[in-house]
Amino acid sequence: MANRIATLVGSLVEATATPYPVDRYLEFIDPMLTWRDTRAKVIDIRHQTDRSTTVTMRPTRQWKGHRAGQYVEVGVVIDGVRQRRFYSPTNAENTRGDIEITVAVHDGGLVSNHVRNALEVGEVVTLTAADGAFALPDQRPAKIVLVSGGSGITPVLSMLRTLIAEGHTGPVTFVHYARSADDVPYRVELDAIDRTIDGVDVRLHYTRGEGAEHFAAEHISDVAVDGAQVYMCGPPTLMDAVRAYADEAGIADAVHTEAFTLASPVIDTDEVEGSVKFRASDVSAENDGRTLLEQAESAGLSPEYGCRMGICFSCTKVRTSGCTRNILTGELDSEPDSHIQICINAPVGDVEIDA
Repeated sequence: MANRIATLVGSLVEATATPYPVDRYLEFIDPMLTWRDTRAKVIDIRHQTDRSTTVTMRPTRQWKGHRAGQYVEVGVVIDGVRQRRFYSPTNAENTRGDIEITVAVHDGGLVSNHVRNALEVGEVVTLTAADGAFALPDQRPAKIVLVSGGSGITPVLSMLRTLIAEGHTGPVTFVHYARSADDVPYRVELDAIDRTIDGVDVRLHYTRGEGAEHFAAEHISDVAVDGAQVYMCGPPTLMDAVRAYADEAGIADAVHTEAFTLASPVIDTDEVEGSVKFRASDVSAENDGRTLLEQAESAGLSPEYGCRMGICFSCTKVRTSGCTRNILTGELDSEPDSHIQICINAPVGDVEIDA
């Protein structure tokens, strides 16, 4: 009934050529009553770890589903402003049905902390269509190795759940790196899968504390063979280590990745000058030519970020003064009090950032 009302009202409003989008009127009737926009109602919130929030959402009729590994843009309203971030659905690939995301909490992260502390069941968020080339191919490989680290678990978990739901008969190895067992969302589910699903081998490695393990060749060398395809998502250190192993083992063409970072630009140190002041933190550092995000982290700060590629806008901060260069386009910008993405902007001379 709601969809029929939306169609009828939408047709009437569009016919009158009003200056506002149809959905702006419909949301006064019901936020889930939409003509063109895709929205979703939060139906469940779980805290699987101290630093993650799992949210299940029921989308409107416009949702066309996702391929395992893709991401969606989710919009939430914070203090009257809609903030948008990108997340990979963790549920199995589908064309309809509910969407599950797990949001890693960042210190000082605007959206991640809002999701953990303020998001409520019944709240309506905005969605975009699923996107991204990191996805299982339609013709599933016979042998699959899934590698993830930290919050990179989300797209590869979707792949694992999809393969299980489809009754995939080939071997699947799931390798995940986390700081500790308590930092692994879905650990109970992964343990159950490892014990009960034939052909699925779950390998969890912990990078902190006694017996800490980082990536080593033997973690996958026995399974990344005979044409096995490797799908990987995680932080730069993990990605670089696996790629180095793949190059040495001659399997680089079999590795498919969802990158968290851009390749660092080549820096001419002779042209680097000035200093960077992170005003909110009262921290200053000599400009070393890298992006503002990298320089902030080197200075001991932990600004929020998401993709580190200039896609998700998680790291947007106000540049109060100075000039920055967009490392993707080379464009210079010195407009004061401008919002910039610190993951893809490097300082040119003295720069002050409200971070």
